[in-house]
Amino acid sequence: MPARVSEALVLRTYPLKEADLVVSFLARDLGKLRGVAKRARRPKSPFGAGLERLSHVRMAYFQRETRELVSLDSCELIRCQLDLVSDYWAGVALDYFAEVAEQMLPPAEPNEKFFRLLLAVLDDVRTAGAVWRAVTYFSLWTVRLCGWLPELHVCLGCGSALDDAESPERAFFSRGQAGLLCSHCRRMPGAGSSRELNAESRLIAAEMLRRPIGQLSQSHWEQATAADLRRFLVQQMESHAERRLITAPMLEREDAIRLTAATRQGS
Repeated sequence: MPARVSEALVLRTYPLKEADLVVSFLARDLGKLRGVAKRARRPKSPFGAGLERLSHVRMAYFQRETRELVSLDSCELIRCQLDLVSDYWAGVALDYFAEVAEQMLPPAEPNEKFFRLLLAVLDDVRTAGAVWRAVTYFSLWTVRLCGWLPELHVCLGCGSALDDAESPERAFFSRGQAGLLCSHCRRMPGAGSSRELNAESRLIAAEMLRRPIGQLSQSHWEQATAADLRRFLVQQMESHAERRLITAPMLEREDAIRLTAATRQGS
């Protein structure tokens, strides 16, 4: 009998030798693990479609203290994501979810909250089709759960409030900067080039931190909705992880194309 069975989400697979795979997966009880799936690339593999990206499975495996990689025995498929691949934006979102989880989570550190976050956004993409809502919610809560989310209502430079009820202050961010700056502080020496995080996006972020994804008041989401918030959150992840996300430019590039097209139509 296998030493352990864990509910898990498959993050990524790598070929090993002629027929094996190295599998990175997020276990609900033990966090991110890597293991070897013997004969997984053969036609009669015991793993079937269970090793596809972000498949929700019950993974059976052996774990030895002296080895970094666990030995995968089999997996029982709970739900695969193949039905989402036909939609281009959903496919981009799946790639993004998997890469962020793979790169941001430390190995073998239990994080059930992150596991539940992934399940929630996958379910939202499937049932509501709100890809950009799911991507934004996932990005915000990833930064929050990793302990990297700065105060969104206070200027990092002078400490002034950014969200005055009558006249919200403009807020700006730049790469390598740990928080937001007001209009005055962004002009200070050393502040560097910056982008604006508008008041509407800050309100969306505040609501996302209070409510489950399915209870958000924003019903209609387009690519441009909270695009500035997503850029800010990606920069926070990349700055703390000290590496660039491969899938993030895909999201930003498509944002730019859509925003440019909308501007031309309106002019």
